[in-house]
Amino acid sequence: MGKENKSRYAIMGMLALKPASGYQIKKLMEESTSNFWSESYGQIYPILKQLTENGLATSHTEKQDGKPERTIYTLTSQGKAELLRWLSEPVEEAPARIEILLKLFFGQLIPVEENISHIQQFQEIQQGLLRKYHGIEMHLHDCLRDESSDRVETTYALLTVRFGIHRCQALLAWCEESLATLHKLRDRSEVS
Repeated sequence: MGKENKSRYAIMGMLALKPASGYQIKKLMEESTSNFWSESYGQIYPILKQLTENGLATSHTEKQDGKPERTIYTLTSQGKAELLRWLSEPVEEAPARIEILLKLFFGQLIPVEENISHIQQFQEIQQGLLRKYHGIEMHLHDCLRDESSDRVETTYALLTVRFGIHRCQALLAWCEESLATLHKLRDRSEVS
């Protein structure tokens, strides 16, 4: 099963938090899960339609002042049971599609300098993500100090951001190691 097959559970999870329109689900994901899981409108609306057809969600329209009506979706008890069943299943290993590794696998076909440049760009991306994740982590720690916040929800959110931090740190260590290796390769090829 790939990401596409798990998308329905991401949508169901959002509906388990609160009834929402497709637009609201997209916005909620942008504010919460987008660092590790996002969906496009092109994925969300067909899934909502399918969930409704399968009895896992219901929908009703709501009027909005000066705007077109919007459709609000609510997870049914059957939908919640299906979500809880999936949440309890063991995690499957998802095959990764990592462009930089694909490029490096065929790296001997282009000059070493271009591969060094690819890794440096990847390194900058990881540094930016690490700064972003540290900012989210600080915000979540502030939330934990706030007595009015949901400590359990915040703790689980913190687990996901810590994964991002550890992942970025590991990838940055890999960048340093790879750059050192490619610099040696470049230096050797310049001598010969």
